[in-house]
Amino acid sequence: MKPSEHIQFINPPTLASTPGYAQVARVTGGQTIYLSGQIALDAAGKLVGEGDFRAQAIQVFENLKAALAAVGADFSHVVKLNIYLLDRGQVPVLREVRDLYVNTQEPPASSLVEVRSLAREEFLLEIEAIASLPA
Repeated sequence: MKPSEHIQFINPPTLASTPGYAQVARVTGGQTIYLSGQIALDAAGKLVGEGDFRAQAIQVFENLKAALAAVGADFSHVVKLNIYLLDRGQVPVLREVRDLYVNTQEPPASSLVEVRSLAREEFLLEIEAIASLPA
C-alpha cells in the first residue's frame, strides 16, 4: 500500500490557503510512528553547523530521514511536523531546506513556533515528526 492510500492531506476551502503545509492530515489504518525532536547532532553526537542555520536545518532533516528509515519509512509517510526555532527570520531558509525533503505537492500538516531556547544553547532549531506506515 502506498502512503497516499491511507494518508490524505486536506486544505478545506473554508480555511486560509497554506502553501507549504496541509491544514489537515487524515490517516485511516496503519501504524503511527512518533519521532522525537531532532537537533543538529551527527551520529557521533557532534554539533553540525555551529551558528549556521542552514547547515543545522539540513542536519536536522537528515536525522529525521535516518529515524524514519529505521522503521522502514520515509518523508512520504510524515503526516505532521512540529518545528521549533530560535529566530523566525530564518523561516525562508527553513522552507528551502524542508522542501528538499517533504513532498511539496502533498506536504504534511505543520506547526512552527519561535522559542526562547532549546535543550542546548548552540541548537538553532528542533523538529519532531509524526508518521504513519500502512498496515
